[in-house]
Formats: sequence, structure tokens, C-alpha cells
Amino acid sequence: MGRERLERAVIKGAKIAGFVVFIPAVAFPFYWMIVSSFKSLQELLLHPANLGMDLSKIDLRAYTEVLFEHGFARYILNSAYVSLITVILSLALATVGAYAVTRLRFRGRGFMSYSILLIYMFPAIVLVIPLYVVFAKMGLRDSLHALILVYLAQTLPVALYMLRSYFQNLPLEVEYAGLTDGCSRFGVIWRIVLPLSAPALATVALYTFMIAWNEFLFAFMFLDSPEKFTLSRGVVQLSQSVHLSKQLVMAASVMVTVPILILFLFFERHLVRGLTAGALKG
Repeated sequence: MGRERLERAVIKGAKIAGFVVFIPAVAFPFYWMIVSSFKSLQELLLHPANLGMDLSKIDLRAYTEVLFEHGFARYILNSAYVSLITVILSLALATVGAYAVTRLRFRGRGFMSYSILLIYMFPAIVLVIPLYVVFAKMGLRDSLHALILVYLAQTLPVALYMLRSYFQNLPLEVEYAGLTDGCSRFGVIWRIVLPLSAPALATVALYTFMIAWNEFLFAFMFLDSPEKFTLSRGVVQLSQSVHLSKQLVMAASVMVTVPILILFLFFERHLVRGLTAGALKG
């Protein structure tokens, strides 16, 4: 009993030490980004080491300037468009594909089931040059739709893998009952499988949205026209063109980070359920 208590005390102490060390390390850059975005340029230059924020001196000019003078209102719309279309296409294709792999019998089913993550053997930096050449020759470069195609190729394998693991745990009897009542395969998917798979679908949607919203490498390589920039591409453009205006870059960074943080907090419960649903089988 004494040894078990000692082990529990050591584990508890290690957890507390981990929280004490890692939470400030993670939270401080985000805090400093927000504080800097609400300060004026004069205050940042006069007191660069001041980590506090006077609520009576909050300055929103950085946000208005970034949104309306540097085109970030357009960048937000571009990022939202690319991310939402990627989420819709990824969910639709992954749902049909994962259901086919788990419920239907066809030639190549086993190979498809175990090779859907093969694309992740190739880093994005290896693929970006060939894709750049192909898209340039096809006239698809500098296009948001080409970017959506690339993001779909990035997110679809993981979406298929996650939904396949979840579908393997769904009771077949419910689907058989739907087929007996006259539902088609697509009817079973729409009326039975999708409602039962809400946690997994929320997880896939959040994962896909985060990838499409935050991705920079392909956006940097493929987009040249400022009116087509996404948020991540716009932040880099802003940091290269604005001198001594750190609060503008910080305000733009907040615009990139906060939507993802809100979505994560809102879908956290579904995210945990979706990630652990296929842990016992598949």
C-alpha cells in the first residue's frame, strides 16, 4: 500500500510539474500576440518589455487597418470558402468511401482499406514542386479551386481512416432493418449511418477545417494574386511589407488563430468521442 501511494504521489507530482512548465510555455506566446494586437505602435516602441495591458487604452486600429486597408476581409472570405468546400467534399467522399470499405465486398477492398494512408509517406515539401509544375501546365495555378483539390488530397486519407474505424463499430442490425424497410444503400447512409456517426463526422470536419484554414506551403506556392490570398498567405505578405508595425501582424495572427480555437472548444466533446470511438475495433 505504501508503494502504491508513493507511485500515485510521484505521478501526481509529475502531472502538476508538467502543467506548471508547459501551460505557461504554450499560453504565453498566444497571450503576447493578443496583448500586442491591442496596443498602439507608439506604446509598443516606447515600452516593448511591458507584458501587461491597460483595458482603458485598448486600441482597435490595428484590426480595422488590417481588415480594410490590407485586404484581410477578403482573405477571411477566401479562407472560409476554401475551408468549407474542402470540409464538404472531404466528408461526402470519406463517408461513401469508408462505408464501402466496411460494408461492401469488392475486388481490392483489402488493399484499399490498408493503403488509404499511403499518401502520408510523402511529405508535402516533396509533392509541392511536381504539383506546381502540373498545375502551371494545366493553367490551374493561382486558383482557389486548385488549392481545394490539394487540400482534399491531403485530408481525405485520414478522413477515410477515421470514418472506417467508426463505421466498423456501428451495429449492422440497424442497417439491415433499414434495408428490410425498403431503404437503398444511400438511404441507409443518410437516415441511419450519418446520425449515428455525428461525433466522428464532427471530428473529421474539424480536422479538415483546421488543415485548410492554417495551411501555408501550397497557398504560398500556388497563389500569386493578392485578391486570392488566404489568411496564412496574407499574414506572410503583411509581415514582409509592413515595417515597425508589429501590432498589425499580431492582429492578423489573432484573426487566423481565434476561429480555430473557438471551433476546437465548441467541438471538443465530439472530438474526443470521435477519436476514441474506433479504439476497440479496427
